[in-house]
Amino acid sequence: MQKKIWPGWLVLLVAAIVLAVDQTTKRWIERNLAIGESLVPFPALADTFTITHLTNTGAAFGLFRDQRALLLVIAAVVIVAIVVYARYLPHDRVAVQIALGLQLGGALGNNLFDRVRLGHVTDFLYFHNLPIINRPWPAFNVADMAIVSGVALLALVLLREGEPAKPQPAAVEHNVDEQQPV
Repeated sequence: MQKKIWPGWLVLLVAAIVLAVDQTTKRWIERNLAIGESLVPFPALADTFTITHLTNTGAAFGLFRDQRALLLVIAAVVIVAIVVYARYLPHDRVAVQIALGLQLGGALGNNLFDRVRLGHVTDFLYFHNLPIINRPWPAFNVADMAIVSGVALLALVLLREGEPAKPQPAAVEHNVDEQQPV
């Protein structure tokens, strides 16, 4: 008898990878850059992109600033929901599993580990002086990228599934023996 594999294993694997990369990059930033200090990894992009050690006590874009308890509760609910839902995912729903894994890893990294450990989130990817919007983009981190990518991938999958099948043109059969009126 073959052992049945839990359908959520891919969700947990992706989440573990995201969490490891997220926490490793944040620890490097915390050890090597003072808060507010910047590093220019690409001199040609110095006016547009830097790695800058910043902190955020709120959610994305600074929303809910200093609402640690609320953000921890939201994170816990999201994490439990994803883990429970992953249990019921069919094995062939790979894109959905990856999307949920990205979201789970990001939620664990930003919204749980960082807030419990530090009371804030460490952000460091900073795009400023963007020509398109003529203002800086809020700093972010690997967990933020994973959450946004996971939501976008899940939305794409759901939108593609929601598209009705395109009707195929009906084949027209002509009987050669029949005469068509002229």
